[in-house]
Amino acid sequence: MQQRPTRLAIVVSHPIQYAVPLYRRLARRSDLKLKVFFTWHAGGAPIQDRGFAQPIAWDIPLTDGYEFELVPNVSSDPGTHRFCGLRNPELCQRVTSWRPDIVQIAGWAWFSHLQLLRALHRRGLCTLFFGDSHLLDGAASGPQWWLKAALLRRVYSWPTGVLVAGSANRAYFERFGVPPDRLHPCPHSIDVCRFAVPQAEVAHEAARWRAELQIDRNRKVLLYAGKFEAKKRPVELMRAVARLRDPTIVLVLAGAGALQAEIDAIAKAEPSRFRVLPFQNQSRMPVVYRLGDVFVLPSSHAESWGLAVNEALACGTPVIVSDRVGCAADVIDPACGRIFAWNDWSEFQSHVEALCGNADGLAAMRRAAGQRAWAFDVTVAEAAVVAAVHKLRHSSAADAPRPEQRLTRETQLGASKNP
Repeated sequence: MQQRPTRLAIVVSHPIQYAVPLYRRLARRSDLKLKVFFTWHAGGAPIQDRGFAQPIAWDIPLTDGYEFELVPNVSSDPGTHRFCGLRNPELCQRVTSWRPDIVQIAGWAWFSHLQLLRALHRRGLCTLFFGDSHLLDGAASGPQWWLKAALLRRVYSWPTGVLVAGSANRAYFERFGVPPDRLHPCPHSIDVCRFAVPQAEVAHEAARWRAELQIDRNRKVLLYAGKFEAKKRPVELMRAVARLRDPTIVLVLAGAGALQAEIDAIAKAEPSRFRVLPFQNQSRMPVVYRLGDVFVLPSSHAESWGLAVNEALACGTPVIVSDRVGCAADVIDPACGRIFAWNDWSEFQSHVEALCGNADGLAAMRRAAGQRAWAFDVTVAEAAVVAAVHKLRHSSAADAPRPEQRLTRETQLGASKNP
């Protein structure tokens, strides 16, 4: 007999533009039955984004093509910026009522998600955890660290399996004692097609935009696109670019955030070196990335992956990133980019001048960038999730009762209430 589709529930705070293409692909599969549970919002209205310092509503569809449910959030200050920003008293009941075979939970650092992880572990339901943290930001030591480590060792003992985004993420989970057989590789991904085609049309639009910005064809453009916040270091980036010996290199910054006034002031003082663009929505990003000859992400901390790097590569734009960007070791190779020590701006400047001073080499890197992006396409993530889900289901099927049996027994014991 043909096995029935595996029922996969995904619990996540809100529809994230990078993850939505994956949901759609999983929903189209005949071997899966997918439902996504949102614990904050469903993307239907502008939401205050603390990083961009303004309300944001993405201009691409976020909830088409898959089944979802918005679970009521009773937090007085809802959002992912604090532990109690996600408080969903009905979450456990709503998820288990759907009778999933496996529940994938994104993140533990919110009340409802942590509570659900613990509840499903106690009930013996199969769970798949996803979190993209790493330990690249500095030394892990001291009393506060050891207290956190003790807590996380316990938390990470609850999931049946853990999705691993890359080598830095794997080292993180290994540090907290997660056994190798519970770690399932699943790279961060994007829908490469959305950024890669139609190449000629979008490239022409970017060239026209550069002309409008009064950037001559003989100039090389570094591009920063993202939030204007301290951890991403756009101000330090501007200062490093200002010190470059080559006056033909210009930095374009596209975004918004708390550092807007400081960025505007620096740009005004050196108008030949900088261009500052306002926040650009998702439909415009394929053009934005093609404004640059090189994309730069110089974050100093808390950059769990850096999916803008994936997007830039998909647009055929080489990249320079700091070694504290989570994706650096996995995504960047010499054919398409460079990595610099996060606290060594002279190394960054050397990379910039070497790349921008070699037109033929830069052209070859553009081609390599477009090819490299496909290793992190949504189809790769789809295959990884499916492999993890089927492995967990098959490994637990022999010695575990069906979800219907478990829930019936729990109901009889009076344990079906949300803990």
